[in-house]
Amino acid sequence: MVCVALLSNPRSTGNRAMLPRIRSFCAQHSEIFHYEVESIDQIGMALATIARVKPKVLVINGGDGTVQTALTELHFGGHFGDSPPPVAVLPNGKTNLIALDLGARGDAILALERVLEIARTDLASHVVPRELIALSDGGVRPVLGMFLGGAGLADSILFCRNKVYPLGLPNGFSHVLTVLAVFMSLIFGIRAAFLPPRPSEVRVSLIRQGQIEGRFALLIVTTLHKLLLGSKTGINEASGLQVVAVDQSPLALLRAMFGALFGNIGRHQLSGVHLQRGDEIRIEGDHSSVILDGELFRADKGRPIVLTPTPPMSFLRLAA
Repeated sequence: MVCVALLSNPRSTGNRAMLPRIRSFCAQHSEIFHYEVESIDQIGMALATIARVKPKVLVINGGDGTVQTALTELHFGGHFGDSPPPVAVLPNGKTNLIALDLGARGDAILALERVLEIARTDLASHVVPRELIALSDGGVRPVLGMFLGGAGLADSILFCRNKVYPLGLPNGFSHVLTVLAVFMSLIFGIRAAFLPPRPSEVRVSLIRQGQIEGRFALLIVTTLHKLLLGSKTGINEASGLQVVAVDQSPLALLRAMFGALFGNIGRHQLSGVHLQRGDEIRIEGDHSSVILDGELFRADKGRPIVLTPTPPMSFLRLAA
């Protein structure tokens, strides 16, 4: 009997070293049905095949693009009818925000062992609902994800991806180096080709809740219950999309960072830190970048990006 279906993308960065261990683990546990794709274009076909074995849990093992494509295909593909299995995400990729939100961290094999342990018992106490962000930019169908970064945050992510990662440094050190570069640019006002650019102006409109406009060091839209640094959003029982925008100001950014460290975001009002929640959000800017779970989109004047929440999808929380 199949308890767990594991969908792996061998081409994701984290799997280059880890996949042999994953394959060995699966070979030792007959309850795991392991399906590997050669590209994310094959994920729809993979899910159609996985649906035939009727797993209790679907585990995604890949980077941000793999997770995003799998969630989008799960929502629109209808492969599991009205009863898709709960989804678990192994810690992989560069940021692991979705895995972190669901309690999966550290070694992927240990996380997979935990999934298998839970799948052998009653899942009910470990299944949690999560809405997804549906992003529409005029394409054929929306793209789904759980974490969108815009404004200065998107510029910093692109800086890290295009300028820092190619140096071949460990992920943790790359992220620290990126944060230092952001601080040099924002706090000391240094402008140079080797530093992140100055954020462009962005207008964020929340239907029926008004709008905020300006240059933001951080712009986050998420349905996750944990943000960067592991801080909670304070919306565990609320629905809709959570928006966090931090003014392009050294003091505002420091307030936001300390608020994240001490869990004050969403609990206390912080000057220069804007928190909103809405059911439809429009982001408009002048070629302003936004990144949804690793995929890049552009918000232009007269051609906004529209975000809406989906009905809740079931996920497997690994933490007790």
